[in-house]
Amino acid sequence: MTRWTEEEEEDHALAAEYVLGLLSPEESRAFEARLAVDPEFRALVAVWTEDIAAMAAALPEETPPPRIEAAIRRRLFPEEGQGWLRRLGLLPALIGGFVAALIVLWTTDLGLLQAPPEPLYAASVAAEDGSLVILAHFDPRSGELRLHRQAGTPSPGRSQELWLIAGEAPPVSLGLVPESEESLLTVPEGLRAAMAGGLLAITDEPPGGSPSGTPSGAPIAVGSLTAG
Repeated sequence: MTRWTEEEEEDHALAAEYVLGLLSPEESRAFEARLAVDPEFRALVAVWTEDIAAMAAALPEETPPPRIEAAIRRRLFPEEGQGWLRRLGLLPALIGGFVAALIVLWTTDLGLLQAPPEPLYAASVAAEDGSLVILAHFDPRSGELRLHRQAGTPSPGRSQELWLIAGEAPPVSLGLVPESEESLLTVPEGLRAAMAGGLLAITDEPPGGSPSGTPSGAPIAVGSLTAG
């Protein structure tokens, strides 16, 4: 049996809890932020998703009444702030078939099995000379577009506006790029499908953005969104 380090064991526990839907909303957001930048972690989640889905597929699906599910949750997960696999120290036993079967039963009975997560997308929106560099991470499920400004700021008295260019469609504004180092935009639901493989572009605009609803000039920085 492969021996994991303490850090590896923690990663396996987090991945299993995420696939089973056992993380709190705060833990899920932190987990997905790491997924966006850690390919090895995404691969680990894919392995857990495939393994648990394969085990669950062998059992008939049943949805318990809400009151029963709530009662089971209160009994199994009375504590907050720490995943149940880590709290109970069950991760090593997951390798054994008996405990694996129990997890499948809990998954089926409680309706906790999640579909495999949609891929996250990332882009480096940068000027040719590197004077402006903004990293973008997009989650198609929530529509959140997280921006990290690595270099450059708007010119005095000007705004920077972010645009989506999808195929032959005209550019669509995603909003102004805040001057802060970290910022968050929400992509409208109708545009989220077009984000995959789309081009992000930033233009220099008057305060408040383009008055015409179209770019006022050529982009000063561009970057393609790719799954990663």
